[in-house]
Amino acid sequence: MQAADSYFVDFRDVWLAYNDELRAQNHFAVEAIDLQVARGEFIAIVGPSGCGKSTFMKLATGLRKPSMGKILINGQPVTGPLKISGMAFQAPSLLPWRSTLDNVLLPLEIVEPYRQQFRQRRAEFADRARALLAKVGLEGYADKFPWELSGGMQQRASICRALIHEPQMLLLDEPFGALDAFTREELWCILRDLQAEQRFNVILVTHDLRESVFLADTVYVMSKSPGRFVVQRHITLPRPRALEVTYTKEFTDVVHELRGHIGALRQGSASPASIVQ
Repeated sequence: MQAADSYFVDFRDVWLAYNDELRAQNHFAVEAIDLQVARGEFIAIVGPSGCGKSTFMKLATGLRKPSMGKILINGQPVTGPLKISGMAFQAPSLLPWRSTLDNVLLPLEIVEPYRQQFRQRRAEFADRARALLAKVGLEGYADKFPWELSGGMQQRASICRALIHEPQMLLLDEPFGALDAFTREELWCILRDLQAEQRFNVILVTHDLRESVFLADTVYVMSKSPGRFVVQRHITLPRPRALEVTYTKEFTDVVHELRGHIGALRQGSASPASIVQ
């Protein structure tokens, strides 16, 4: 059992209503969220559409404050947007007038303490960005513009942008959902290798159960709105995981188990208390 102050992410009975009127009506987007994540752990969150997965991400990054409860990240109360986190979404959202390199460098231009140092250290930061681009297979593409890159390449650049300021936590909201299957699996492996090398925490929101089981140490299933965690499934498949593991019975059994939980939630045939593990 870990000491409470050793968790990197610590949600303590967190509830969120989007405004005072909804709160007065006891209408919450998420409720009774208790979650403790160890330092360096990779977690994935799955569940029915509209269950509150993205709302949870906003709480974890400090973009939303809870109506009730307490959130600690790295032992500190979350009181506003976190500087120690990076984010990537389903849409890469690269600025079309900036090169790939300049898109990746953008956080260093706006996040302290890098912002004050950017002009003096630009060459050093650019070298860091190029090294990161090389790790995700974009060596030689630093001077290309977004419209010259494929969707998969744009998403690789987006992940580099999220990691350029060396965050302690990476939050990913359906980052590979719009990509073809081969590109998606390639990016799974890139993310797997980056996280194994740098040991940052990851919170991944996804609808892809195979993705969650392949990448995560622990998968959480959220109930229909108001969202709460109703299943915690530790993934015991050994690391490092090769794509071949996705064709094994051990892997598919876990995927089918999670699919069964989500199916039960959609049909309204399972109460939270009945399926918590």
